[in-house]
Amino acid sequence: MKTLSLLIALFLSPMALASQGMIHVKSQHSVADTASKLESLLTEKGMKVFARINHGAGAQSVGKNLRPTELVIFGNPKVGAPLMMCAQSVGIDLPQKALIWEDAQGQAWLSYNDPSYLVKRHEIAGCGEVISKVTKALANFAKGATQ
Repeated sequence: MKTLSLLIALFLSPMALASQGMIHVKSQHSVADTASKLESLLTEKGMKVFARINHGAGAQSVGKNLRPTELVIFGNPKVGAPLMMCAQSVGIDLPQKALIWEDAQGQAWLSYNDPSYLVKRHEIAGCGEVISKVTKALANFAKGATQ
């Protein structure tokens, strides 16, 4: 299934692919460089970066070999609070996360939760404006970090 998804991405849209509630954006950079670009962009735009976790280094520390994989956890109460006012349970998915990872072919990707998935998961209603802002912001952050 993963191979099929990658083939579809290559032929239909080389920039982004949505699957299983996530959006995957192909990066022109390495995992580390993509994560650094994302972190800088988030900070520049007033977002709080809570953590950057290097899963590859963690795996290596226990003798496991994992392709480069980093997680950036970020947010801003100006965005998160209104979203939680729509459906408080969305707090389980906040702060936002971006997973930057390398596939078996050496291609780096930036993946994040699709806001429309969060709408379905948390039965969010009447908050289209907030969801629209979150959708646009996440897409802009992903684009800025991957190009």
